[in-house]
Amino acid sequence: MPLPDALMCVVAGTVHGRDERGRLYRRTLMRYAGLSAVLILRSVSTAVFKRFPTVDHVVEAGFMTREERKKFENLNSSYNKYWVPCVWFSNLAAQARREGRIRDNSALKLLLEELNVFRGKCGMLFHYDWISVPLVYTQVVTIAVYSYFLACLIGRQFLDPAQGYEGHNLDLCVPIFTLLQFFFYAGWLKVAEQLINPFGEDDDDFETNFLIDRNFQVSMLAVDEMYDDLAMLEKDLYWDATEARAPYTAATAFLLQQPSFQGSTFDITLAKEDMQFQRLDGADGPLGEAHGDFLQRLLPVGAGMAAGGLLGRRLSLMRRKNSCVSETSTAASCACAGAPDGAAPECGCGDPLLDPGLREPEPELPVGPEMPVPGAAPEPFTTVPMPAPRGPAPPWLPSPIGEEEESLA
Repeated sequence: MPLPDALMCVVAGTVHGRDERGRLYRRTLMRYAGLSAVLILRSVSTAVFKRFPTVDHVVEAGFMTREERKKFENLNSSYNKYWVPCVWFSNLAAQARREGRIRDNSALKLLLEELNVFRGKCGMLFHYDWISVPLVYTQVVTIAVYSYFLACLIGRQFLDPAQGYEGHNLDLCVPIFTLLQFFFYAGWLKVAEQLINPFGEDDDDFETNFLIDRNFQVSMLAVDEMYDDLAMLEKDLYWDATEARAPYTAATAFLLQQPSFQGSTFDITLAKEDMQFQRLDGADGPLGEAHGDFLQRLLPVGAGMAAGGLLGRRLSLMRRKNSCVSETSTAASCACAGAPDGAAPECGCGDPLLDPGLREPEPELPVGPEMPVPGAAPEPFTTVPMPAPRGPAPPWLPSPIGEEEESLA
């Protein structure tokens, strides 16, 4: 149903002016929205059509002026024109923006977005009246119910007891199951009939005339009498409370004892062995060692891998970073850390990664053609062996991996 509640709040907050023209803008905008709802409801509801059988009745009711009626009827269109007041609404909002009643384009955008939502609901009513529930549904339900109970009326009767048929004695009883079937199937048929036209005059249909009166009254109150009408700002009752909670009556005090909902998995408990992380490769050892091994398996090894030694050192540093203690604890456990300067020329408990004997052997670089020197032409078909791989890097050389690994080394 096209309710104007959201639209009237936006109009009251974006269209400014306490003078008569500002009031005229706000009331006219909401009147156009109500007019659009009246036009679409009188097209789909018999109760509203009986209340406003012609456009003259809409004018006399105050939803449309005589000048607006002339413009409405002069529009040459054979289709339903319930959307015309929405176009008037858009044009009037643009004029209010040019006059400064709407102070920025963001407010105008918000106003037109709410209008589009309202107009979309009016269009939904028109489409539902045009193509409602598939007709075959109501036809099947009606035929099934009537044919079934016609068969029950004939098939569930007793044969003539005067004929004396064996096994067909007259037994008077209350047909409980037949009555239940009648109630269920007749209710099913009633639902199908209501789905055809929910905007009729039955007791179960929408109270469309009541909605028109309610929407028109509250929309005018919101944009006119309630515009810029604020109560004096005061501190609330829970101003100094760290945990604000409204009081409960004696009938609802038991709700305080109920715990708040934390989620459907909040109370699930797992066994201790089920909460241990497992390595995917199935190997034993700490979980942190799996990352370096996995990367090492992914690295290609073979000829043409000139940076193999550098990658090997990176993997060694990554494994040490995940499995060893921090640099601070290592320095504190070193026996040479507290010695004065010059007393310990060489530290026997240094970093094993910097010991050349404990380093991983670096693969030898393949022998290939020497890179040409700019400005000098090399001899044809001459190969020069590549220099031998360089030795281990000294500890003061910055690591190419990054600052974190450099401090680790």
